[in-house]
Amino acid sequence: MKILSEYQAQDPKKIEKELGEFLNKKFGGNVRIISPSIQPQKAPVSGKSPSKGKNQLIDFDIKPAELIAHLDQYVVRQDKAKSVLSTKICTHFNRIRHAQTGGEGHPRLTGNIKSNILMLGPTGIGKTYLIRLIAKKIGVPFVKADATKFSETGYVGGDVEDLIRDLVKEADDDIELAQCGIVYIDEIDKIASSPSVIGAQISRTGVQRALLKPMEETDVDLKVPHDPVSMMQELDFFQKTGQRSKRRINTANILFILSGAFSGLSDVVRQRLTRQSIGFGSKLAQARDEIDLLKQTRAEDLVKFGFESEFIGRVPVRCVLDTLEEKDLYAILKMPNNPVILNKRLDFSAYGIDIVFSDNALKELAKRAFQENTGARGLVSVVEDALIEFEEKLPSTHIRHLTVNKEVLSSPASILEKVISNENKEQLEMDFQRTCQNFKTYITDYLRENWKVLSLRHGLTLSETRCEMVAQYFTTRVMEIETAVKQVKKFHDSVKEMELEVSKSHDLNLVFEEDAVDFLIQQFIDHNATSEEILKTIYDSFYDGFNLIREKAGKNRFFLSKKALLDHESYLNDLIRKEIK
Repeated sequence: MKILSEYQAQDPKKIEKELGEFLNKKFGGNVRIISPSIQPQKAPVSGKSPSKGKNQLIDFDIKPAELIAHLDQYVVRQDKAKSVLSTKICTHFNRIRHAQTGGEGHPRLTGNIKSNILMLGPTGIGKTYLIRLIAKKIGVPFVKADATKFSETGYVGGDVEDLIRDLVKEADDDIELAQCGIVYIDEIDKIASSPSVIGAQISRTGVQRALLKPMEETDVDLKVPHDPVSMMQELDFFQKTGQRSKRRINTANILFILSGAFSGLSDVVRQRLTRQSIGFGSKLAQARDEIDLLKQTRAEDLVKFGFESEFIGRVPVRCVLDTLEEKDLYAILKMPNNPVILNKRLDFSAYGIDIVFSDNALKELAKRAFQENTGARGLVSVVEDALIEFEEKLPSTHIRHLTVNKEVLSSPASILEKVISNENKEQLEMDFQRTCQNFKTYITDYLRENWKVLSLRHGLTLSETRCEMVAQYFTTRVMEIETAVKQVKKFHDSVKEMELEVSKSHDLNLVFEEDAVDFLIQQFIDHNATSEEILKTIYDSFYDGFNLIREKAGKNRFFLSKKALLDHESYLNDLIRKEIK
């Protein structure tokens, strides 16, 4: 008993170690102690709280008009597509939120109908870009794949289910959030069966059938034999709980968005319209362009094109995107958030070179891109082709500014030689400054037109002065317009935090008037000033005077205007004469 009590008083790990050493001497490595820590235990699996996904969706409150306004900042035209996508996607997630806030007693309708969407339109008009913008804005898990990825492997039910499992990875293993994600499949027209082929087309119709259940509702097992990660998770779960895991994801609320160019579908629609027009008293269908025909697409046309009726029935919402004209390509280049110009500015900025595009250069680039006949993708090609020589040579020179105008595009070799040789240096500098000012004026006008939407979105009133500050910040750095507004809002918040800091550290109730707030924001922008530097300047300039007034007159609340910040001595002298009599 005495020996037992001594062992009970010792550390269990020490006992385990001593017993292990004894058994090792006695039996060699054939016998070892099994630690209780690796035995099956009834313990919860580590991970994020299961309520995270539910709470995130309960907070969803985006309205269709708000989402459309967001897309308008990035996408030219496509009004119908933006309307359909925004309305159906917002309704889908608001329905999920409504059902979750209703609690367990919320009735569920028999026969859940999802608003899966089919997007039709030629290549390069922004189908994928639209969906990425929406997914980023609403903040739900989003995965993208090309239908051709599945068509290579025949019956690919497992591959399609892997697409669902990818949603869980995107949701950081939050199954509840992943069950409300978006699956986007591009090139969907490539899995339509070909009428010229006789017999079963497994790589096409097989993919359609594999997608039927996920697009409606099914349970997908997250454990797959060929995935070592899932097997390790299964082992970890068994060690902690002593049970086999049954982790599954239900697809009832996963929204599927499909898109494709559907080349040849317009011919199917034309044949149907022509056939319907034959007869006494009928009129032959007039020649229509491809987009006009696509807008008249029916389910029967898609079935004739090569899709199974069950597959088309699971995509009840259809929208057709418009082709882009030359003026649309120009409008894309003019948009502050267009990635073509922003990425090219970023390329040169990586070498410390500021690049600015004139309006006539953007028009010429749009003209060349339209001739490429590849939609918005042509913009990237023509911009790269026009500036490749400059991107090669300028980083090795002293040049830090480049104005891209029509002359640069028409005679790149001669202009590059002039730039490098510093010929007409003053003229080149004047052209750069003038083009920068025109660019800033355009951005300022853009902000004035959209100030209400941006103000509500970011909680910052964009006055005339602040529109100019945002424009300045945006044009001198490479970023999206939203990021510039957020940064100015951050500067604004820093000024308000200074008021609190003065109150906390010096027991002074200091209030910056609006023009003073704008003046301090400008210091952040122009001089990269820090809050500590500005607070020190204010303390050195005003504290002694404020403290004197507080001691003599008992006043503890002071208002600072821009004029006071610029001339603190006159401000304090006038204030002391007024308050101390």
